[in-house]
Amino acid sequence: MTPAQRPPLQASRRTALQSAAAMTVGAAVGTITSGCAAPGDMAAAKTPFAVPGVFLPIVGSSLSFPVRRIYCIGRNYAAHAREMGSDPTREPPFFFQKPTDAIQNVAVGTVADHPYPTLTKNYHYEVELVAALDQGGKDIPVEKALDCVYAYALGLDMTRRDLQRAMGEEKKPWEIGKSFDHSAPIGPLHRVRDIGHFTKGNIWLKVNGTVKQNSDLANMIWSVAEQISKLSQANELFPGDIIYSGTPENVGPVVRGDVIECHIDKLPRLSVKIV
Repeated sequence: MTPAQRPPLQASRRTALQSAAAMTVGAAVGTITSGCAAPGDMAAAKTPFAVPGVFLPIVGSSLSFPVRRIYCIGRNYAAHAREMGSDPTREPPFFFQKPTDAIQNVAVGTVADHPYPTLTKNYHYEVELVAALDQGGKDIPVEKALDCVYAYALGLDMTRRDLQRAMGEEKKPWEIGKSFDHSAPIGPLHRVRDIGHFTKGNIWLKVNGTVKQNSDLANMIWSVAEQISKLSQANELFPGDIIYSGTPENVGPVVRGDVIECHIDKLPRLSVKIV
């Protein structure tokens, strides 16, 4: 997608974005993708304290990917939608967000310690393909959406299921069940130019060596391209946004001492130990 194909930012929108605390992220985005719509370069801004940026390593590059927002799509595999009590034949896509600092970088070949969170007695795993964007826009056509994807990674959408369900039953936002410290473990990014795009491929998760989730990316209800297009109708997307693309069926609980191992074809495995 070229700059000419992306709708221009309105003046008020641009002003608001440029007043946001971007720290060094704006400059880093410019390094990766010059000419793309970006939230503004605040290198000259003076602040009363420093807020550290969140970055993902890029395989085969000395650059780091600056994370602006974490989007997640809910119930994007039919079998998982059914196990969560939904009808996948009628439900349009819906999205939620995690805080950027929910990221937990997990190096390839390691088993990272993942802290069991507070307030929950039913802590669930969800393995997902993650798409990282280096371009953005508003109302992006499906046929242009994959032009926005810079790289892919393997990730976990960790969930305080009891809190999520309790809030849902009370008709309250269930952010507390999804958006908390370390709730987004993720492996390093692999650039599209190196591995291509994902339309199919085995995705699985094991706990202590036993397979719990096992499906294929082809079983997504909404493809990555469709997710980007739909999401851009609700929010203008920017370089640095990442999208967790949904999890297959058979999500379930883990306790302290359990080891989670995840796999997606073409990507290195990701492993964490609940501590």
